[in-house]
Amino acid sequence: MRSWVRNNATLAVMAGLAFGALAAVGAQSSKPATKKAGAHRMNELTLAGLRPGRDTRGKAIHLYRNPITSTDSQNSQLSWASGCNLQTLTMDVDPDGKIQVIRATAADSRGTALDCKSVPPAAWRTGNGLRVGDAASKVAELYGQPDSRSPSTKDGQPLELWYYAFDWAGADVPQVMEVLCTVEKSGSPGRVVEITLAAPSL
Repeated sequence: MRSWVRNNATLAVMAGLAFGALAAVGAQSSKPATKKAGAHRMNELTLAGLRPGRDTRGKAIHLYRNPITSTDSQNSQLSWASGCNLQTLTMDVDPDGKIQVIRATAADSRGTALDCKSVPPAAWRTGNGLRVGDAASKVAELYGQPDSRSPSTKDGQPLELWYYAFDWAGADVPQVMEVLCTVEKSGSPGRVVEITLAAPSL
């Protein structure tokens, strides 16, 4: 009887040790999964093939020809319009000719400066593939949850502003991005109506 009790006690201890080892392995295997989920977040460097803070007015004109508008004699803001996909592209340029802000926006009316052949529908997208007209859910899929989300309006339309700061990616990546989306309504998903990429801040 005594040996039976001793054997059962030994089995219980071994089972407890085995369970503890399995629990430890499970805890260790869960850590990489958490890290992987956090690593999904991506930074953004370019919009419309150009990088704010690095590229110049000359490169923009080389890509998209002469702009349709210039707000002042210093050419501090340049703008293009795409008639085929109802979008405008605007850039703020500093006195040295360096692009500081790039903005792609859904247009209210058809532009005339560029046709579909010269500007394909995908041209004015971010480096990671986000473009005006995409579902708002794609923003989170690409960049993770924003640093902030807040209500906004444009031309009387209720919108939601998604704000991202990419300083976490390193000191050499100072870009920030704002994405304006329509508000989900009656089962219809929100859509991206404007993307702004700037360096170093908006």
